[in-house]
Amino acid sequence: MSSSHEEKRDPEATRRRLLEAAVRVFAQKGYYGATVDDIVAECGSSKGSFYFHFESKEALFLTLVESFAAMLADEVDRAVRSSPGGGAARIEEAVRAGLGLFERYPQLARVFLIESAAVNPRFEAKRRQLFDRFVRVIEVYLNEAKRNHRLAVADTRLAAAGILGAINEVVLQWLSGPRDRPLQQLAPEVSGFVLRAIGWDSGR
Repeated sequence: MSSSHEEKRDPEATRRRLLEAAVRVFAQKGYYGATVDDIVAECGSSKGSFYFHFESKEALFLTLVESFAAMLADEVDRAVRSSPGGGAARIEEAVRAGLGLFERYPQLARVFLIESAAVNPRFEAKRRQLFDRFVRVIEVYLNEAKRNHRLAVADTRLAAAGILGAINEVVLQWLSGPRDRPLQQLAPEVSGFVLRAIGWDSGR
């Protein structure tokens, strides 16, 4: 079946395959090394199909990053809401959920954390907007915890940015290392670091 026929039959399937192919290509070649031709070849589609769905390589890349950010936010939110415990237990569940998503999608994680860091100034502004969104989410959790526990944190927004930076670094180290331990197994250590950093008292 030709790509044009496939496009007419199931355009959403074609779009999904282009995104999946792009993840593999970006992870292997980097943003600047990858071309639309590479993505099309990896997908087994056509340039016509590509430009039907995406204005440019940058537009597709931005779609990938925004989609992963939304997945990450949803995953963490579900974990926190479904946690039977409170306080420290919710923090550990949030960390576990986030690390688990990065572990399940290592190529997408590489695109999100590494390749998205230096695309261009306009994209960097968008990337900062996405990271600020996660800082605000963490800040909400910290403010909630501060109402019920003694925390050694005066500026919860600054603390939230520090926590996000620490988690990002853990994932980056895992992505670039031998990956001899499942990323999710690091959740207790990471959450323990987070709790100590904010001066969480022993009461849960």
